[in-house]
Amino acid sequence: MQDKMFDNFNEQTRQFFEPMRKLNSLMLDNMQKMSQYQMESMKRYSQMGTERMREATAINDAEGLRDFSTRQAEMLNELSAQMLEDARAMSEMSLEFKSELESLFAESGQQFADQATQARDQATQAVEKATQQVTEAAEKATQQASQATSQAASQASSQTSSASKSTGTAKATSSRKRT
Repeated sequence: MQDKMFDNFNEQTRQFFEPMRKLNSLMLDNMQKMSQYQMESMKRYSQMGTERMREATAINDAEGLRDFSTRQAEMLNELSAQMLEDARAMSEMSLEFKSELESLFAESGQQFADQATQARDQATQAVEKATQQVTEAAEKATQQASQATSQAASQASSQTSSASKSTGTAKATSSRKRT
């Protein structure tokens, strides 16, 4: 009996903490994806900046400065495109995370509703069982009281008839003595 109760308690505890575990796992996975993507973006931006610095140190004359400036404009266009791509990717990850959160909350809500229904059904069954036991006990007590009343009436009746016979015998004896 105790093992069954302990197993039920463990199962209920697992079910209670399961949505929180899923939420923590989802948040950790999302944080890992976002951090990884940001690290890769930072690496790309660092490499672009380092390359630009190397090219700037290689400038020796006016023509080199003109070429550097032209490449600088191209690099700024490339950087701008890369930043837009990174923003789009981060937005998609955020929308995916939002969608996963919504489905998790919907699933958890349904699970809690199912658990509440199950608890209600168990409580109803327990009340019905208790009511049945009380009804059976009341019927048994009524039967016992009825039997006791019948026995008491039967004993009273037999005692009354014994008393009448004794009284009749006593009257007959006393009338014989008078005669």
